Amino acid sequence: MDFTFTEEQQAAAETARTVFADVAPDAVPSPALTPTAVADDFDRPLWQRLAATDLLGLLVAPEHGGTGLDPVALCLVLRESARVLARVPLLETTAVAHVLQHHAPAGTAAALLPEVSAGRLVLTAAAHGTTGHEPAESAVTARHDGTHWILDGATDHVPWGHHADLTAVPARTADGRTVLALVPRDHTGLALDAQYGTHGERLARLRLDAVRLDADRVLDAAAAWPALRALLTTGTCALALGLGEQVLTMTSQYTGKREQFGHPVATFQAVAVQAADRYIDLRAMEATLWQAAWRVSTAAEAALPAEADLAVAKIWAAEGVRRVVQTAQHLHGGFGADTDYPLHRYHAWAKYLELSLGPAAAHEEALGDLIAAHPLD
Repeated sequence: MDFTFTEEQQAAAETARTVFADVAPDAVPSPALTPTAVADDFDRPLWQRLAATDLLGLLVAPEHGGTGLDPVALCLVLRESARVLARVPLLETTAVAHVLQHHAPAGTAAALLPEVSAGRLVLTAAAHGTTGHEPAESAVTARHDGTHWILDGATDHVPWGHHADLTAVPARTADGRTVLALVPRDHTGLALDAQYGTHGERLARLRLDAVRLDADRVLDAAAAWPALRALLTTGTCALALGLGEQVLTMTSQYTGKREQFGHPVATFQAVAVQAADRYIDLRAMEATLWQAAWRVSTAAEAALPAEADLAVAKIWAAEGVRRVVQTAQHLHGGFGADTDYPLHRYHAWAKYLELSLGPAAAHEEALGDLIAAHPLD
């Protein structure tokens, strides 16, 4: 693969840096000890700035008001958003829009995608299923009834589910296929319960009781759900990378100014070694992220399927972001645990991303199974 970014991808990242420059993560209250959200809604003014700079239509084709870039460009933008803990459903909306463009009926895509690019339509995805280790598509069932689909079941931990206009819900049919249903927030038969992530943001539990949808709001293509899942995974790894890089920068600045015995603590060998180890983690997270994003962008043929690259990226992202924030807390001392200091927010978000990615051990097992099934010659 080629790690060189195109001019268009670099321009998207530069635009994102400009848009996010005024966002202050320490302006958001820290998660309370009791179940409550840090804010009632996501950052709507920031959302409109993203729309005005064409970042919401990043993966949308020009004929639908977008810029027509690829998942690598999206990951570059998400990396910048994570540096400031931007409270917007950028990953979810863009990922669902990308799948709509490639797998939805032409009329559905034409009706929805311009609204996404303009910032008038917010999308999210029910990618986590229920608590436990069952795949997300097993949480909801779908059956075809003439010209309609009927959905039943419940799915947990939907990010921005209380604010998104449409939620992409994977559902399993009686013959074992997975369809992707676009469920409106206020649709008959849908109920939303409040849940909360470690980062203090409100999540949603969706309960579907005979939710009836028109056929053009259900993506029946076999590749739709795998494509969405892959893009959400890659984007989450990009968020983990951006967050980790910002945390290491904060730690470097703090240890460079904090003095003990008349010297900055950054000059102590034990501190320098720990910081160097975390830098190595971040570079590994970056390399595996771009490998996965490139595979998702190009669908390149290889001895191993794209799932192998995604598994490796998830291993490094989940483990790496945890190690980075833990080391940062340690090197900041008691100051790092102060809820008025931004590091506390970064730690809470890092735990949420780690949990979203899933345990590294499970990904290592999946990777082993893939290698065994596709031995290299």
